[in-house]
Amino acid sequence: MGVAVVTGAGRGIGRGIALRLSRDGHAVAVNDRDAHGATAVAEEIRSAGGTAVAYPADVTDPDAVTAMVGQVAEELGGLDVMVANAGIAQVKPLLEVTPDDLRTIFDVNVFGVVYCLQAAARVMIDRGTGGKIVSAASIAGHQGFDLLGHYSATKFAVRALTQAAAKELAPHRITVNAYCPGIVGTDMWDLIDEQMGARSGAGKGETLKQYAAAIPLGRVQTADDVAAFVSYLAGPDSDYMTGQAVMIDGGVVMV
Repeated sequence: MGVAVVTGAGRGIGRGIALRLSRDGHAVAVNDRDAHGATAVAEEIRSAGGTAVAYPADVTDPDAVTAMVGQVAEELGGLDVMVANAGIAQVKPLLEVTPDDLRTIFDVNVFGVVYCLQAAARVMIDRGTGGKIVSAASIAGHQGFDLLGHYSATKFAVRALTQAAAKELAPHRITVNAYCPGIVGTDMWDLIDEQMGARSGAGKGETLKQYAAAIPLGRVQTADDVAAFVSYLAGPDSDYMTGQAVMIDGGVVMV
């Protein structure tokens, strides 16, 4: 179908997205700042018969992102889909959040998204063939969560960037959308469970279980659940959809 870049694809949701886009027929550039993770997922895709190349790079470095996207377009023959998936979380009351905490989480979750959007859009505009830019938001981008205030702020920012970019890039036939996962069984949620448990005294897995009880569909989300929706956003069936940040969370937050 085309060429796709997926950032933060060395594990978790990013890995699921990379695998799904490969099954859809895309050549996939697997990005992660962990070179081992990126290489392992790229090899997993190739072993299944797909085309994939690992591109270790830090999305908080704009020059590295620009170089990666340029190299992908040159080596794989273009760029049709950018999935700015890389993200981090931290559990902390707002009164305890430090300047370093803010810089770290905004560097990855907001600045990284901007750098990916800019680099991808420039290549897509130069090629003149349109494209799809898809970013990771969250249910926390629609509703602020206690102990995740600064994380929530970054995801609200992704929604704003998605809307603005969709308007600016529409003349170039580039759509810009975001996906908003909920409670996903990944390393990030293991970290959230651990950090919240340390504050509340809850044992391992108890916080996740408590949050999962609020899911109307009755189960914790999987990376494949998210990847299936990203497949739609990256494919032709979503050609008339832009500027949206859509829930894919089992019904936790309904707007």
